[in-house]
Order: sequence, then structure tokens, then C-alpha cells
Amino acid sequence: QVQLVESGGGLVQAGGSLRLSCAASGSIFRVNAMGWYRQTPGKQRELVAIIYSGGSTNYADSVKGRFTISRDNAKNTVYLQMNSLNSEDTAVYYCNVAATTLAAHVMGATAGDYWGQGTQVTVSS
Repeated sequence: QVQLVESGGGLVQAGGSLRLSCAASGSIFRVNAMGWYRQTPGKQRELVAIIYSGGSTNYADSVKGRFTISRDNAKNTVYLQMNSLNSEDTAVYYCNVAATTLAAHVMGATAGDYWGQGTQVTVSS
């Protein structure tokens, strides 16, 4: 079982910056990918950024050049540095981790998908 704890959300003025953190804990054997999604009322949850085990990254067009995803493998933590924020970035941001638990590895099971509790980011305009 994997638990994700998010932090770093809050209220910021347009043009400002925030850094989100997501720490994964539990009996983790391997993390395959870590990413950030966001959701606003009436909208489907959308991918913001993702970083894979090999280090490659992918960003939504709307955040490319402004957001940077990074990770600390030793701490099983993923970060999202958000710069030049605008009102369109207002959303609940969710951390997602694809990971194999120790128990799953021992049993030869596949990796599971885990979600954080979400953190609110509000950009005032």
C-alpha cells in the first residue's frame, strides 16, 4: 500500500510562483512514474506533467515553459515548480504515482496507481 501526501498549494497573485510537493510512503519496491494532474469544476481531470523512471518528462501545452516537474528518488518525492501563474492555473492539483509495492513485487503482480488527496491552487487576477 502506498500513501501520497501533497503540500504547497495556496493562494497566489497572477505572475507569482508556487512549488508543490508530493511524498510517497509505504512499502515501495519501485516507482515507475510520478505525475501531476489538475481538475476544475465541470472539467475532466487533465495531465499537467509527468516524469518517468528513466527521467523523461511530458508537459501539457498550457504549462510548458512555465512549470517544471522534478523528483528526488531517494525520498520518493515529486515536485512541481509553477512559475508565471495565471488564473487558468486555478485548480485542485493531484499527485499520481505508478508504483510497485514490495508485496506486489514478491508476488509478481503489476504496478498500481495511487493518488494524493489533492491540493488547491488559486491564482487571483
